[in-house]
Amino acid sequence: MSRRVHNVRSIDVARLAGVSRSAVSRAFTAGAYIAEDTREKVLHAAELLGYSPNAIARGLITRRSRIVGVVVADLSNPFYARVLESICLKLQDAGLAPLLLSCRHSRDLDSLVPQLLAYQVDGVLIAAATLSSTLAAQCARAGRPVVLINRYVDFDAVSAVYCDNAVGGREMADHLVAGGHQRIAFMAGLEDTSSSRDREKGFVDRLRQRGQPLYARDVGNYSYEDAAAAARRLLALNPRPDAIFCANDTMAIGAIDVARNELDLVLPHDLSIAGYDNIDAARWKGYDLTTVDQSVDQMTARAVELLVAQREQPGSDPVRASMPCRLEVRGSTRPVAAT
Repeated sequence: MSRRVHNVRSIDVARLAGVSRSAVSRAFTAGAYIAEDTREKVLHAAELLGYSPNAIARGLITRRSRIVGVVVADLSNPFYARVLESICLKLQDAGLAPLLLSCRHSRDLDSLVPQLLAYQVDGVLIAAATLSSTLAAQCARAGRPVVLINRYVDFDAVSAVYCDNAVGGREMADHLVAGGHQRIAFMAGLEDTSSSRDREKGFVDRLRQRGQPLYARDVGNYSYEDAAAAARRLLALNPRPDAIFCANDTMAIGAIDVARNELDLVLPHDLSIAGYDNIDAARWKGYDLTTVDQSVDQMTARAVELLVAQREQPGSDPVRASMPCRLEVRGSTRPVAAT
């Protein structure tokens, strides 16, 4: 039976195991070098004494909290729920603990990032929000690396990992043109984000290269409700578009629901609709949505890798890493026209 003792310290474990205090510390540190038999002695002694290491106290000594601040915008978006899960798993695999804060708008970062710095986090991962140059400088002065996920900024103070959205837009344009569409519309997301801008630029530029200018454009703000309203406006045009590319899957689903339930349109016979992100609902039989997959696990793995590297080498240059994307053709768009 274990002997439960209050306020057990690492030195008590060291004495019982017959090892040094530093060996006790290494035994509880992921990735630290320690002989396996020594680790087993420490863990056995810790179990007997009911000891668990105090991460906060250790952080005060080592100046490393092993906590990473994670800021995610709009957890109601299924794509970012998936991103968050992947981030947490990658951090845990690296022996780090996430401290999560959520924000709806990039302007909320003005208060959230200082909160994270006050917790002495080792670094900050920011998904789907854009850091200002002022906040980036504040993080740099504090010696805390910052990595943006699915966004980048036009200054060099922070690292960023993102899908090559321009390529995704170009591939979608090629697919819709190959399907024989003549009136192709685009539904933008949030217009101040690099992701929506790059998807639109890649898409529109490729349409022009194929001799087909954009037929119509509206804004859905990455929101189901706003996308439904935008779809009503687009589909009220005469003649209406025969294809709509939406800058994310949530907007595409909103557009599909309007087309089917309010206008009795049949996809893809009357209209093709495509999205971006490849969320779980895109694979559901009721939507069967053509979309672009962003390789979430690759993005988050690279982001955590960059954060850990910059944590170990303070002052190293920020990195911008563009990850590949993949077109997923399903039944919501017209198949390639026969030649």
